[in-house]
Amino acid sequence: MSGPTDVPTLPDTRLAGLLAEARALQPHTVELRRKIHRHPEIGLQLPATQTAIQEALADLPLEITTGKSTTSLTAVLRGARPGPSVLLRGDMDALPLTEETGVEFASQVDGRMHACGHDTHVAMLASAARLLAGRVDRLAGSVVFMFQPGEEGYHGARHMIHEGVLDAAGSRVERALALHIWANRPTGVISCRPGRMMASSDSFVVRVTGRGAHGSMPQNGIDPVPAAAAMVGALQTMISRRVNVFDPAVLSVTRISAGTTNNVIPETAELEGTFRTQSEQTRALVRDELPKVCEAIGAAHGCRVAVDIQPGYPPTVNDPVEAGRVLALAGGVLGPDHVEEWADPIMGAEDFSFVLQRVPGALAFLGACPPDEDPGQAAPNHSNRVRYDEDAMPHGVALYAAYALDTLGLG
Repeated sequence: MSGPTDVPTLPDTRLAGLLAEARALQPHTVELRRKIHRHPEIGLQLPATQTAIQEALADLPLEITTGKSTTSLTAVLRGARPGPSVLLRGDMDALPLTEETGVEFASQVDGRMHACGHDTHVAMLASAARLLAGRVDRLAGSVVFMFQPGEEGYHGARHMIHEGVLDAAGSRVERALALHIWANRPTGVISCRPGRMMASSDSFVVRVTGRGAHGSMPQNGIDPVPAAAAMVGALQTMISRRVNVFDPAVLSVTRISAGTTNNVIPETAELEGTFRTQSEQTRALVRDELPKVCEAIGAAHGCRVAVDIQPGYPPTVNDPVEAGRVLALAGGVLGPDHVEEWADPIMGAEDFSFVLQRVPGALAFLGACPPDEDPGQAAPNHSNRVRYDEDAMPHGVALYAAYALDTLGLG
């Protein structure tokens, strides 16, 4: 005999109490976060950050290995019984900004700041390892904790993949999750969406070469400045006329450089910028069209043109099943008022995309707007004034743990 169909699903008892346990670990989480925040490091070599993580994990039953080409750190927690493996990632690197937040644990290094919240990612992942280690005797499978340097444009994920992080437990991880803190969403709210989540990111430099002359006699030279200026507008037209509006791209010229004084027509001018897309198809289109536009305009002005495109990160695409899993787990562990399905993908980029190309998984955002600020007006990620509400961190710790437990189960 079948029962009623409208009975709500009972809560998963394996996940009961995770948020309370994560809150109990908050002193550990805050201590590690602030330690890293005071001493930010940039790029692929983060020795002090790596040491801080090792010290925070030293008393846990983890198999820890460090990177060869970078100061990455991989920790494996093996359950008492065999089973699948799951990967949880926290990136480690800071940005080249001088902090102006006024917090008492502000950066002590001029020109460096954790302005994207990677210090919170590290701290949350370390506390998730501690929380899960308390259940190791009942776990069926392994958890791989991926502490990754070099997310901010240095391809740190690719280095770790090359060195075997996806197979660190002995077999390929079956699922993967990364959380990214977000200063412009309410504290503790998890945002995720299936499919496209973030954009690709590629950079370009266009060097335009003419012939220098005195500023009063332009007819004696070939001025590269008007050619470069024409390229700026033409590249925007290319985006609006060649790219499908339902598969968007953004191109920004962010630097123009030419000349040394006011009465000399320079020999060269240079443009630099970035373009972002939501698909590999449109990414390839822009990469093909950009040189054509610049070279044609250069030829029309009598200039030589050299275009250098540096590949960055591919689009970050969430597996639909895993994105749904993240949202469901967040609702069950944090409460339905702490979950939202992200409406549209954003044009920022993430190198967790390299993991998601190989493993079903998801990247989700964790809101952390300070309680004294309006989420819509708060200083955003990558601002030297950005602040994050540390009360959001237990939510991230609990969700990391819930995702692992949902994969491995508990005996």
